[in-house]
Formats: sequence, structure tokens, C-alpha cells
Amino acid sequence: MTTLQHRDPRRQFADLFDWAESLPSMFAWPATMRGVRIEEFTEGGKYVVRAELPGMDPDKDIKVEVANGMLAIVATRQQEEHDGSRSEFHYGSLTRRVMLPDGADEGAVAAKYAAGILEVTVPITAKSAETRTIAIDRTE
Repeated sequence: MTTLQHRDPRRQFADLFDWAESLPSMFAWPATMRGVRIEEFTEGGKYVVRAELPGMDPDKDIKVEVANGMLAIVATRQQEEHDGSRSEFHYGSLTRRVMLPDGADEGAVAAKYAAGILEVTVPITAKSAETRTIAIDRTE
């Protein structure tokens, strides 16, 4: 018997952007258009997401949101440089969304920021539903 695996289309879309970021430098997007670079893993009963956000103020520039099984990291960069009579500015918004694993406790999400790295942890409290076979009634 063949088992079909369901793959969430939201995850496939995220994989597409991960793939695009890995293209050779001649195809690379400008820094202001790139998404937030992350690593994600499960460790000690927790789902952990680490995001590179150097030079940002977590109180003003970074927002972490959780809703409907998705974790969103939104960061806004506002940098201005003044050098005598010349000035330069860089503005941009970076967003990264990841699907939370089955059993993630959305009410207990925690985040901390240190040395340019945002770390978000989500406890995994419930077991994911097991696959079960459903009997098919036959009517004739």
C-alpha cells in the first residue's frame, strides 16, 4: 500500500525563498531585499528559531508574532550616517515566517536577543496526532 505524505504548501513557499537565497552571487538580491536568515531545530522538547539581526534594537526594531500555527519575525532597519556635509540612509523591512510544528504551545513563546541573534523558543507540549486508518462503509 502506498502512503501519501502531505506537505504543507506554506512550508514549500518558505523553502522556495531559502533556495533563492542560496543562488550564486551574480543572482543575489540586494541586501535590503533579502529576508531574515534563520536556523530552526527542535531541542529538549522545544522548537527553536534563531535569526540573524545584527545592529538592531530589539525594543524598537524587532517584532515577534505568533498566530494560527505561524511564527513571524519582522524587523525594520533604519540607519542614517552623517559625515560633514554628506549624509546617507538605509531603510528596509525584513520579514520571515515559519510554520510551527505540531504540538507547539503558542501561548508560551519566549524570545531573547544577544550579540545580533534573536532566539525564539516554543515549547512542544502536545503529541502530534497519530495516523489512523478509517474504515470505509460500503453502500449499494
